[in-house]
Amino acid sequence: MTRLIATALFLPALLASSSAFAITVMSEAKSAPESITAAPDGGLILGSSSSPRIFRAAKGETQAKLFIDASSSGGTMFLGVLADGPSNTLWACQLQATPGTTNRKSTLRSFDLASGAPKTSWALPGDNSACNDIAIGPDKAAYASDTANAKIYRIKPGSSEGELVIENQRLLNGIDGLIFMSGVLYANNVASNQIYRIPMDAGGKAGDPVQIWTDQPIKGPDGMRASADRLFIAENRNGRASMLTINGDIAHVTVVKDGLQQPTAIDVAGDTLWVGDRPADNAISLPLPH
Repeated sequence: MTRLIATALFLPALLASSSAFAITVMSEAKSAPESITAAPDGGLILGSSSSPRIFRAAKGETQAKLFIDASSSGGTMFLGVLADGPSNTLWACQLQATPGTTNRKSTLRSFDLASGAPKTSWALPGDNSACNDIAIGPDKAAYASDTANAKIYRIKPGSSEGELVIENQRLLNGIDGLIFMSGVLYANNVASNQIYRIPMDAGGKAGDPVQIWTDQPIKGPDGMRASADRLFIAENRNGRASMLTINGDIAHVTVVKDGLQQPTAIDVAGDTLWVGDRPADNAISLPLPH
């Protein structure tokens, strides 16, 4: 019985690893895509952690082309990217090094999703910040994690200014991926290997993060997205993409795809799971596990 159960739980990983299902979208050589996002038209958008550029592949294309070049803004790289179809917006975290220091300043930017034209720009507070990932909440606001300062901010619809949602020690030195699942905010910590549920009241005030305990270790949880009450995470120190099925404060971990170099990004588009592998300069498509 144990063997039958184990085989059933690992079945999605066997299906996902089949090369017959996979499509690989390449980005520019050495672009090191830290984050990816599926566009509403079926294409794929990839940020670059080595340059202030964003790339895009149309549906069915396997080679992404330059979509946004923000070199003139003085930025050095892009981390999180997120397509928000209803508002025709591409959100992106742009970072800029501070000369003579190890500090970096970051800006949460928005672009026209169709044309790539700049829309808004908001600089995160402080002399050192790291805007990392973005999620859209039930309130239609854009939420962004600040890895350097254990904070989450949001920009409400119609505003170009961010506001602090939460600052908490549990998020220190590693808050990374964000996602709303069934209207509830989840965050991960890439350094401590933890997943948290962050309760919020009707007014949008956040409570203390609640740890979600996994039934097997996860390492380096980075990009995170959701589908049908399941969390999908890119484990950058495990070289794998995993699915978390949460029951209360416990999560069952199912490996979807392993053998990757350093996956940092993940997204769900219909019945497809996209996984971005930064050192490989690509993203691969897999059938979404059920």
